[in-house]
Amino acid sequence: MLKKAKAEASSAQKTQAKNLSRAILDSSHQIWLAGLGAFSKAQQEGMKVFDTLVKQGESVEAKTRAAATQTAEAARDAAKAKAMEMQAKAGETWDKLEQVFEDRVARALGRLGVYTSSDIEKLTKRVNALSESVNALLKAKGIKTKRTLATRKHVAQPAAGPISPPTDSPARAPSTTDKKARKTATTEAKSRTTPK
Repeated sequence: MLKKAKAEASSAQKTQAKNLSRAILDSSHQIWLAGLGAFSKAQQEGMKVFDTLVKQGESVEAKTRAAATQTAEAARDAAKAKAMEMQAKAGETWDKLEQVFEDRVARALGRLGVYTSSDIEKLTKRVNALSESVNALLKAKGIKTKRTLATRKHVAQPAAGPISPPTDSPARAPSTTDKKARKTATTEAKSRTTPK
């Protein structure tokens, strides 16, 4: 009996061991199959995840490019504005320099006694006004004149010698020669208008 009990116990242990090893083998096979299933699923899902990551990367890249373009445009606009500002300042400087140069040349010419175009223009206007006044006086007295300054089409050119400036010009006062010339001209005009 004892032998029989031992044999039964031994065979039960062997059966148990076989069942246990079979259970372990089945369990490890199931784990293996679960691993294969997970790998297959990861392959399928991995492509989807990869595609999603690519799309997200494209979106981030587009946003980055847009931001870089805006930054570049802002920098270019700022550079253009600065360049225009510097150009305006340079133009103002040249204008000021030109004005200073013109003023100094005009002062130097004034000190040398050279008349400016505005002095000659004023003198021409005064001569024309004086001529018109003389002609009006002559006309009022009934004397006809051959030629008047008012009818001439060209402006009188300055003589080769020095011309005295108008009396309102601050450049210099009329000389005694100029006063004598005016007195002589007035006397001659009176003698022509006086009836004989």
